[in-house]
Amino acid sequence: MARVTERAENQAMMSYFLLYLSFVHAKHFTAIATKQKRRAGETDSVPDFHLIFCAYCSLSCIFFFLLSIIYLQMPYKKEELNESQTVLTEFTFVAFSYLQELQVLLFLVFLLIYLLTIMGNIVIILLIKLSPSLHTPMYFFLVNLSFLEMCYTTSVVPQMLVHLLVEHKSISIVGCAAQMYVFTILGLTECCLLATMAYDRYVAICHPLQYTLIMSSRVCVCLAAASWVTGFLVEVAQTTWIFTLPFCGPQQIRHFFCDILPVVKLACADTSMNEMALFGLSMLFIMGPFLLILVSYVRIISTILKMPSAESCHKAFSTCSAHLMVVSLFFGTVLFTYLQPRSSYSPNTDKMISLMYTVVTPLLNPVIYTLRNKEVKGALKKTLARNFCPWPS
Repeated sequence: MARVTERAENQAMMSYFLLYLSFVHAKHFTAIATKQKRRAGETDSVPDFHLIFCAYCSLSCIFFFLLSIIYLQMPYKKEELNESQTVLTEFTFVAFSYLQELQVLLFLVFLLIYLLTIMGNIVIILLIKLSPSLHTPMYFFLVNLSFLEMCYTTSVVPQMLVHLLVEHKSISIVGCAAQMYVFTILGLTECCLLATMAYDRYVAICHPLQYTLIMSSRVCVCLAAASWVTGFLVEVAQTTWIFTLPFCGPQQIRHFFCDILPVVKLACADTSMNEMALFGLSMLFIMGPFLLILVSYVRIISTILKMPSAESCHKAFSTCSAHLMVVSLFFGTVLFTYLQPRSSYSPNTDKMISLMYTVVTPLLNPVIYTLRNKEVKGALKKTLARNFCPWPS
Protein backbone atom coordinates (compact mmCIF):
# COMPACT_ATOMS: atom_id res chain seq x y z
CA MET A 1 0.00 0.00 0.00
CA ALA A 2 3.02 2.29 0.35
CA ARG A 3 3.18 2.61 -3.43
CA VAL A 4 -0.47 3.69 -3.57
CA THR A 5 0.07 6.29 -0.83
CA GLU A 6 3.16 7.68 -2.56
CA ARG A 7 1.31 7.86 -5.86
CA ALA A 8 -1.62 9.71 -4.26
CA GLU A 9 0.70 12.22 -2.58
CA ASN A 10 2.55 12.91 -5.83
CA GLN A 11 -0.67 13.37 -7.76
CA ALA A 12 -2.17 15.66 -5.11
CA MET A 13 0.91 17.88 -5.02
CA MET A 14 0.96 18.13 -8.82
CA SER A 15 -2.78 18.86 -8.96
CA TYR A 16 -2.68 21.66 -6.36
CA PHE A 17 0.43 23.16 -7.98
CA LEU A 18 -1.25 23.08 -11.39
CA LEU A 19 -4.45 24.72 -10.12
CA TYR A 20 -2.50 27.51 -8.40
CA LEU A 21 -0.49 28.27 -11.54
CA SER A 22 -3.59 28.12 -13.73
CA PHE A 23 -5.21 30.90 -11.66
CA VAL A 24 -2.02 33.00 -11.81
CA HIS A 25 -1.82 32.31 -15.54
CA ALA A 26 -5.46 33.38 -16.08
CA LYS A 27 -5.15 36.58 -14.05
CA HIS A 28 -1.87 37.68 -15.62
CA PHE A 29 -2.68 37.17 -19.28
CA THR A 30 -6.30 38.32 -19.04
CA ALA A 31 -5.09 41.58 -17.50
CA ILE A 32 -2.59 42.07 -20.33
CA ALA A 33 -5.21 41.28 -22.98
CA THR A 34 -7.74 43.71 -21.48
CA LYS A 35 -5.15 46.47 -21.25
CA GLN A 36 -4.05 45.89 -24.83
CA LYS A 37 -7.62 46.03 -26.12
CA ARG A 38 -8.19 49.31 -24.27
CA ARG A 39 -5.01 50.73 -25.78
CA ALA A 40 -6.10 49.71 -29.25
CA GLY A 41 -9.42 51.51 -28.72
CA GLU A 42 -11.37 48.48 -29.91
CA THR A 43 -15.03 47.74 -29.23
CA ASP A 44 -17.19 44.82 -30.25
CA SER A 45 -16.12 45.19 -33.88
CA VAL A 46 -12.95 43.16 -33.32
CA PRO A 47 -13.07 39.67 -31.77
CA ASP A 48 -10.75 39.71 -28.80
CA PHE A 49 -8.43 36.83 -29.60
CA HIS A 50 -6.19 37.80 -26.67
CA LEU A 51 -9.02 36.94 -24.29
CA ILE A 52 -9.93 33.81 -26.27
CA PHE A 53 -6.35 32.58 -26.12
CA CYS A 54 -6.00 33.33 -22.41
CA ALA A 55 -9.37 31.76 -21.63
CA TYR A 56 -8.35 28.65 -23.52
CA CYS A 57 -5.06 28.34 -21.60
CA SER A 58 -6.71 28.94 -18.24
CA LEU A 59 -9.76 26.73 -18.75
CA SER A 60 -7.58 23.95 -20.10
CA CYS A 61 -5.39 24.06 -16.99
CA ILE A 62 -8.47 23.92 -14.74
CA PHE A 63 -9.89 21.06 -16.82
CA PHE A 64 -6.61 19.22 -16.40
CA PHE A 65 -6.79 19.76 -12.66
CA LEU A 66 -10.26 18.17 -12.62
CA LEU A 67 -8.87 15.19 -14.51
CA SER A 68 -6.15 14.92 -11.86
CA ILE A 69 -8.78 14.79 -9.11
CA ILE A 70 -10.71 12.08 -10.97
CA TYR A 71 -7.50 10.13 -11.51
CA LEU A 72 -6.69 10.33 -7.79
CA GLN A 73 -9.88 8.43 -7.05
CA MET A 74 -8.86 5.49 -9.23
CA PRO A 75 -7.17 2.89 -7.01
CA TYR A 76 -4.65 0.36 -8.25
CA LYS A 77 -6.03 -2.96 -9.34
CA LYS A 78 -4.92 -5.99 -7.41
CA GLU A 79 -2.44 -7.04 -10.08
CA GLU A 80 -0.62 -3.75 -9.53
CA LEU A 81 0.16 -4.66 -5.93
CA ASN A 82 1.57 -8.11 -6.58
CA GLU A 83 4.84 -8.03 -4.65
CA SER A 84 6.16 -11.08 -6.54
CA GLN A 85 6.47 -9.04 -9.72
CA THR A 86 9.86 -7.51 -10.49
CA VAL A 87 9.83 -3.77 -11.07
CA LEU A 88 11.76 -2.81 -14.23
CA THR A 89 14.74 -0.47 -14.08
CA GLU A 90 15.20 -0.08 -17.84
CA PHE A 91 13.44 -0.45 -21.19
CA THR A 92 14.71 -1.88 -24.47
CA PHE A 93 13.87 -0.40 -27.88
CA VAL A 94 13.05 -2.84 -30.68
CA ALA A 95 11.91 -0.39 -33.37
CA PHE A 96 14.57 -1.21 -35.98
CA SER A 97 15.78 -4.59 -34.74
CA TYR A 98 14.42 -6.33 -37.84
CA LEU A 99 16.59 -4.11 -40.08
CA GLN A 100 19.99 -5.26 -38.86
CA GLU A 101 21.64 -5.11 -42.29
CA LEU A 102 20.35 -1.56 -42.91
CA GLN A 103 21.14 0.04 -39.57
CA VAL A 104 24.42 1.62 -40.69
CA LEU A 105 22.68 3.10 -43.73
CA LEU A 106 19.81 4.36 -41.55
CA PHE A 107 22.38 5.89 -39.19
CA LEU A 108 24.00 7.86 -42.03
CA VAL A 109 20.65 9.01 -43.44
CA PHE A 110 19.26 10.15 -40.08
CA LEU A 111 22.57 11.78 -39.12
CA LEU A 112 22.55 13.81 -42.35
CA ILE A 113 18.91 14.84 -41.79
CA TYR A 114 19.65 15.81 -38.19
CA LEU A 115 22.67 17.96 -39.12
CA LEU A 116 20.73 19.68 -41.91
CA THR A 117 17.85 20.33 -39.48
CA ILE A 118 20.12 21.94 -36.90
CA MET A 119 21.98 24.02 -39.49
CA GLY A 120 18.77 25.11 -41.24
CA ASN A 121 17.14 26.33 -38.04
CA ILE A 122 20.33 28.06 -36.89
CA VAL A 123 20.47 29.87 -40.25
CA ILE A 124 16.86 31.03 -39.79
CA ILE A 125 17.60 32.34 -36.27
CA LEU A 126 20.81 34.12 -37.29
CA LEU A 127 19.23 35.56 -40.42
CA ILE A 128 16.38 37.10 -38.44
CA LYS A 129 18.83 38.39 -35.84
CA LEU A 130 21.07 40.02 -38.48
CA SER A 131 18.29 41.50 -40.64
CA PRO A 132 16.53 44.57 -39.17
CA SER A 133 13.76 44.21 -41.77
CA LEU A 134 12.79 40.90 -40.14
CA HIS A 135 12.45 42.32 -36.62
CA THR A 136 8.66 41.94 -36.63
CA PRO A 137 6.24 39.85 -34.54
CA MET A 138 5.92 37.20 -37.27
CA TYR A 139 9.66 36.52 -37.25
CA PHE A 140 9.89 36.76 -33.48
CA PHE A 141 7.53 33.77 -33.33
CA LEU A 142 9.51 32.07 -36.11
CA VAL A 143 12.68 32.33 -33.99
CA ASN A 144 10.79 30.63 -31.16
CA LEU A 145 9.61 27.93 -33.55
CA SER A 146 13.10 27.32 -34.97
CA PHE A 147 14.64 27.07 -31.50
CA LEU A 148 11.84 24.73 -30.43
CA GLU A 149 12.32 22.52 -33.50
CA MET A 150 16.03 22.13 -32.75
CA CYS A 151 15.31 21.06 -29.19
CA TYR A 152 12.39 18.87 -30.32
CA THR A 153 14.41 16.80 -32.77
CA THR A 154 17.43 16.72 -30.42
CA SER A 155 15.30 15.08 -27.71
CA VAL A 156 14.81 12.04 -29.99
CA VAL A 157 17.32 11.73 -32.84
CA PRO A 158 20.74 11.55 -31.05
CA GLN A 159 19.58 8.62 -28.91
CA MET A 160 18.12 6.91 -31.98
CA LEU A 161 21.45 7.32 -33.78
CA VAL A 162 23.32 5.69 -30.91
CA HIS A 163 20.88 2.78 -30.81
CA LEU A 164 21.38 2.17 -34.53
CA LEU A 165 25.05 1.41 -33.84
CA VAL A 166 24.95 -0.53 -30.56
CA GLU A 167 23.60 -3.98 -29.88
CA HIS A 168 22.04 -3.28 -26.47
CA LYS A 169 19.41 -0.62 -27.21
CA SER A 170 18.30 0.20 -23.68
CA ILE A 171 17.29 3.24 -21.64
CA SER A 172 16.78 3.59 -17.90
CA ILE A 173 13.38 4.40 -16.43
CA VAL A 174 14.71 7.81 -15.36
CA GLY A 175 16.15 8.45 -18.82
CA CYS A 176 12.87 7.43 -20.44
CA ALA A 177 10.94 9.79 -18.15
CA ALA A 178 13.36 12.65 -18.92
CA GLN A 179 12.98 12.09 -22.66
CA MET A 180 9.19 12.01 -22.40
CA TYR A 181 9.15 15.21 -20.31
CA VAL A 182 11.21 17.10 -22.90
CA PHE A 183 9.50 15.64 -25.96
CA THR A 184 5.92 16.18 -24.76
CA ILE A 185 6.57 19.68 -23.39
CA LEU A 186 8.08 20.78 -26.69
CA GLY A 187 5.35 19.06 -28.72
CA LEU A 188 2.49 20.78 -26.91
CA THR A 189 4.36 24.09 -26.93
CA GLU A 190 4.62 23.82 -30.72
CA CYS A 191 0.86 23.30 -30.98
CA CYS A 192 0.23 26.48 -28.98
CA LEU A 193 2.95 28.43 -30.80
CA LEU A 194 1.51 27.58 -34.22
CA ALA A 195 -1.87 28.84 -32.97
CA THR A 196 -0.21 32.06 -31.80
CA MET A 197 1.41 32.50 -35.22
CA ALA A 198 -2.01 32.06 -36.86
CA TYR A 199 -3.37 34.81 -34.59
CA ASP A 200 -0.48 37.05 -35.66
CA ARG A 201 -1.41 36.50 -39.33
CA TYR A 202 -5.06 37.20 -38.50
CA VAL A 203 -4.23 40.60 -36.98
CA ALA A 204 -1.80 41.47 -39.79
CA ILE A 205 -4.31 40.77 -42.58
CA CYS A 206 -7.67 41.56 -40.99
CA HIS A 207 -6.59 44.65 -38.98
CA PRO A 208 -3.41 45.96 -40.64
CA LEU A 209 -3.78 49.54 -39.38
CA GLN A 210 -3.76 48.40 -35.75
CA TYR A 211 -1.21 45.61 -36.18
CA THR A 212 1.75 47.35 -34.55
CA LEU A 213 -0.40 48.55 -31.67
CA ILE A 214 -2.08 45.20 -30.96
CA MET A 215 1.03 43.06 -31.52
CA SER A 216 3.38 45.09 -29.35
CA SER A 217 6.63 43.62 -28.10
CA ARG A 218 5.10 43.00 -24.69
CA VAL A 219 2.14 41.12 -26.15
CA CYS A 220 4.39 39.00 -28.39
CA VAL A 221 6.55 38.00 -25.44
CA CYS A 222 3.48 37.19 -23.34
CA LEU A 223 1.88 35.06 -26.08
CA ALA A 224 5.11 33.15 -26.64
CA ALA A 225 5.52 32.71 -22.88
CA ALA A 226 1.93 31.46 -22.60
CA SER A 227 2.70 28.78 -25.19
CA TRP A 228 5.78 27.59 -23.31
CA VAL A 229 4.11 27.74 -19.89
CA THR A 230 1.04 25.84 -21.08
CA GLY A 231 3.21 23.11 -22.60
CA PHE A 232 5.28 22.85 -19.44
CA LEU A 233 2.40 22.71 -16.97
CA VAL A 234 0.29 20.20 -18.83
CA GLU A 235 3.00 17.78 -19.90
CA VAL A 236 4.88 17.78 -16.59
CA ALA A 237 1.66 16.71 -14.90
CA GLN A 238 0.75 14.13 -17.56
CA THR A 239 4.20 12.54 -17.66
CA THR A 240 4.27 12.42 -13.87
CA TRP A 241 0.96 10.55 -14.05
CA ILE A 242 2.45 7.99 -16.41
CA PHE A 243 5.56 7.26 -14.38
CA THR A 244 3.62 6.68 -11.17
CA LEU A 245 2.43 3.47 -12.84
CA PRO A 246 4.34 0.27 -12.00
CA PHE A 247 6.37 -1.27 -14.85
CA CYS A 248 7.15 -4.93 -14.34
CA GLY A 249 7.40 -6.36 -17.85
CA PRO A 250 7.68 -6.87 -20.71
CA GLN A 251 10.45 -4.33 -21.04
CA GLN A 252 10.49 -3.96 -24.83
CA ILE A 253 9.25 -0.67 -26.30
CA ARG A 254 8.12 -1.18 -29.87
CA HIS A 255 9.26 2.30 -30.82
CA PHE A 256 12.47 4.31 -31.30
CA PHE A 257 11.85 6.70 -28.37
CA CYS A 258 9.76 6.94 -25.21
CA ASP A 259 6.46 8.05 -26.67
CA ILE A 260 3.39 8.10 -24.43
CA LEU A 261 1.24 5.22 -25.68
CA PRO A 262 4.03 2.62 -26.19
CA VAL A 263 5.24 3.27 -22.62
CA VAL A 264 1.77 3.20 -21.06
CA LYS A 265 1.13 -0.18 -22.68
CA LEU A 266 4.08 -1.64 -20.72
CA ALA A 267 2.53 -0.91 -17.33
CA CYS A 268 1.46 -3.97 -15.34
CA ALA A 269 -1.69 -2.15 -14.27
CA ASP A 270 -5.08 -1.13 -15.51
CA THR A 271 -4.22 1.80 -17.78
CA SER A 272 -7.73 2.47 -19.04
CA MET A 273 -7.93 5.70 -17.04
CA ASN A 274 -4.54 6.85 -18.35
CA GLU A 275 -5.56 6.15 -21.94
CA MET A 276 -8.89 7.93 -21.44
CA ALA A 277 -7.10 10.93 -19.91
CA LEU A 278 -4.58 10.90 -22.77
CA PHE A 279 -7.40 10.98 -25.32
CA GLY A 280 -9.17 13.78 -23.44
CA LEU A 281 -5.99 15.84 -23.17
CA SER A 282 -5.21 15.26 -26.84
CA MET A 283 -8.67 16.50 -27.76
CA LEU A 284 -8.24 19.62 -25.64
CA PHE A 285 -4.59 20.53 -26.17
CA ILE A 286 -4.15 19.39 -29.78
CA MET A 287 -7.59 20.03 -31.21
CA GLY A 288 -7.90 23.28 -29.22
CA PRO A 289 -4.96 25.07 -30.92
CA PHE A 290 -5.92 23.46 -34.24
CA LEU A 291 -9.45 24.89 -34.01
CA LEU A 292 -8.04 28.31 -33.11
CA ILE A 293 -5.91 28.10 -36.26
CA LEU A 294 -8.95 27.14 -38.34
CA VAL A 295 -10.99 30.05 -36.96
CA SER A 296 -8.13 32.46 -37.68
CA TYR A 297 -7.78 31.29 -41.28
CA VAL A 298 -11.54 31.37 -41.90
CA ARG A 299 -11.43 35.06 -40.97
CA ILE A 300 -8.23 35.58 -42.99
CA ILE A 301 -9.64 33.96 -46.15
CA SER A 302 -12.88 35.89 -45.76
CA THR A 303 -10.92 39.15 -45.57
CA ILE A 304 -8.65 38.27 -48.50
CA LEU A 305 -11.58 37.43 -50.79
CA LYS A 306 -12.98 40.92 -50.17
CA MET A 307 -9.77 42.65 -51.29
CA PRO A 308 -10.23 44.75 -54.43
CA SER A 309 -7.18 43.62 -56.46
CA ALA A 310 -5.68 40.28 -57.37
CA GLU A 311 -2.24 41.59 -56.41
CA SER A 312 -3.39 42.35 -52.87
CA CYS A 313 -4.93 38.87 -52.58
CA HIS A 314 -1.74 37.22 -53.79
CA LYS A 315 0.44 39.23 -51.41
CA ALA A 316 -1.80 38.40 -48.45
CA PHE A 317 -1.89 34.69 -49.29
CA SER A 318 1.90 34.60 -49.73
CA THR A 319 2.40 35.77 -46.12
CA CYS A 320 0.34 32.79 -44.87
CA SER A 321 1.39 29.99 -47.22
CA ALA A 322 4.51 28.97 -45.30
CA HIS A 323 2.66 28.84 -41.99
CA LEU A 324 -0.19 26.84 -43.56
CA MET A 325 2.24 24.25 -44.92
CA VAL A 326 3.96 23.89 -41.53
CA VAL A 327 0.59 23.54 -39.78
CA SER A 328 -0.54 20.89 -42.29
CA LEU A 329 2.65 18.85 -41.85
CA PHE A 330 2.69 19.00 -38.07
CA PHE A 331 -0.99 18.67 -37.18
CA GLY A 332 -1.67 16.16 -39.95
CA THR A 333 0.69 13.63 -38.37
CA VAL A 334 0.07 14.51 -34.72
CA LEU A 335 -3.72 14.33 -34.98
CA PHE A 336 -3.50 10.90 -36.61
CA THR A 337 -1.12 9.62 -33.93
CA TYR A 338 -2.86 10.82 -30.78
CA LEU A 339 -6.53 10.87 -31.83
CA GLN A 340 -6.80 7.55 -33.67
CA PRO A 341 -9.00 4.89 -32.00
CA ARG A 342 -6.95 2.66 -29.70
CA SER A 343 -8.42 -0.43 -31.38
CA SER A 344 -6.73 0.58 -34.66
CA TYR A 345 -3.33 1.31 -33.07
CA SER A 346 -0.43 -0.25 -34.98
CA PRO A 347 3.16 0.03 -33.69
CA ASN A 348 4.63 -0.08 -37.21
CA THR A 349 2.32 2.66 -38.50
CA ASP A 350 2.98 4.71 -35.37
CA LYS A 351 6.74 4.47 -35.93
CA MET A 352 6.48 5.71 -39.52
CA ILE A 353 4.25 8.64 -38.59
CA SER A 354 6.48 9.52 -35.61
CA LEU A 355 9.47 9.68 -37.96
CA MET A 356 7.57 12.31 -39.94
CA TYR A 357 6.97 14.73 -37.05
CA THR A 358 10.22 14.10 -35.16
CA VAL A 359 12.70 13.88 -38.05
CA VAL A 360 11.24 15.06 -41.37
CA THR A 361 9.04 18.02 -40.34
CA PRO A 362 11.79 19.86 -38.38
CA LEU A 363 13.96 19.54 -41.51
CA LEU A 364 11.29 20.88 -43.87
CA ASN A 365 10.26 23.89 -41.78
CA PRO A 366 13.40 26.00 -42.51
CA VAL A 367 13.15 25.03 -46.19
CA ILE A 368 9.49 26.06 -46.34
CA TYR A 369 10.06 29.38 -44.64
CA THR A 370 13.06 30.10 -46.88
CA LEU A 371 11.61 29.11 -50.24
CA ARG A 372 8.01 30.25 -49.68
CA ASN A 373 8.78 33.62 -48.10
CA LYS A 374 10.03 36.50 -50.23
CA GLU A 375 11.13 38.56 -47.24
CA VAL A 376 13.33 35.75 -45.93
CA LYS A 377 14.79 35.06 -49.37
CA GLY A 378 15.49 38.75 -49.84
CA ALA A 379 17.12 39.06 -46.41
CA LEU A 380 19.21 35.95 -47.12
CA LYS A 381 20.49 37.42 -50.40
CA LYS A 382 21.34 40.74 -48.75
CA THR A 383 23.10 39.06 -45.82
CA LEU A 384 25.17 36.83 -48.10
CA ALA A 385 26.04 39.76 -50.37
CA ARG A 386 27.01 41.93 -47.42
CA ASN A 387 29.11 39.34 -45.59
CA PHE A 388 30.50 37.10 -48.32
CA CYS A 389 30.14 38.01 -51.97
CA PRO A 390 27.71 39.83 -54.26
CA TRP A 391 24.64 37.80 -55.09
CA PRO A 392 24.48 36.97 -58.83
CA SER A 393 21.65 38.67 -60.63
